[in-house]
Amino acid sequence: MSRIAFIGLGVMGSPMAGHLVRAGHEVTGFDLGQEAMARLRAAGGASAAGVAEAVKGAEIVITMLPADPQVEAVFPEILGSAEPGALYVDFSTITPQTSQKLAREGAARGLRVLDAPVSGGEKGAVDAVLSIMVGGSREDFEAATPVFEAVGRTFKLVGPAGAGQYVKAANQLVVGGTYALVAEAIVLMEAAGVDAAAGLDVLAGGLAASRILDIKRESMLARDFRPGFRIDLHHKDMGIILDAARGADVAVPMGALTAQLIAAARARGHGGLDHSALLKVTESLSGRDS
Repeated sequence: MSRIAFIGLGVMGSPMAGHLVRAGHEVTGFDLGQEAMARLRAAGGASAAGVAEAVKGAEIVITMLPADPQVEAVFPEILGSAEPGALYVDFSTITPQTSQKLAREGAARGLRVLDAPVSGGEKGAVDAVLSIMVGGSREDFEAATPVFEAVGRTFKLVGPAGAGQYVKAANQLVVGGTYALVAEAIVLMEAAGVDAAAGLDVLAGGLAASRILDIKRESMLARDFRPGFRIDLHHKDMGIILDAARGADVAVPMGALTAQLIAAARARGHGGLDHSALLKVTESLSGRDS
């Protein structure tokens, strides 16, 4: 079992840290929210007064933060406080370029670095069934395997530093596009007077089946958009996708359209809703606002 520092105890980080405690690891966390740290203490972990205090003495340092600015803000403290040879696992979704920079800077200071963005949303974090796409060395990936086993179900080393972020970009591309198409299917069926609930049940049992249909069709039909993963965050991810595609010199026309739909949802004030709220944009385009 390992001594772990966990920075970022939000919607995803809080249950992940709890799973690590239950797996027998010694977890010390830090978050700007006092309630989040209280939840970790209640789960059997410890809380720290700051990043440096949490990181000191840790064998593994984990971050689960919203975006590049937050990761870049705490990384200097991690570098300055981590033990030589410590392993840094960043579960955040950030740009591949930032992950590559962290890996270079970490290597120069004796810190082993993995980028390990996750997919599965809040439910996946709570149920410890996240999919984890990892960039870094094989040796460091194997060292982090007990952490991945505690919080996820599927985890793969997909390439060198930054590779995990490229795969996460591909994941968000597919997720955003699927939500957009499911939303159109719902609007079409409802406008035609079809039993949309029965229709989605049929779709979920055929070639159109998807994880999104499995876990989100009922809430979308009920227009229940309580956030598991907010539009604001998916908007950020679409920016990463378009930038990654430009850097790789490839065209992603469906991704660009999905990015515009997500931007429209955000512009209409839906940024705090779940990304399934793309349905609201699709309804609006057809003059069927709910």
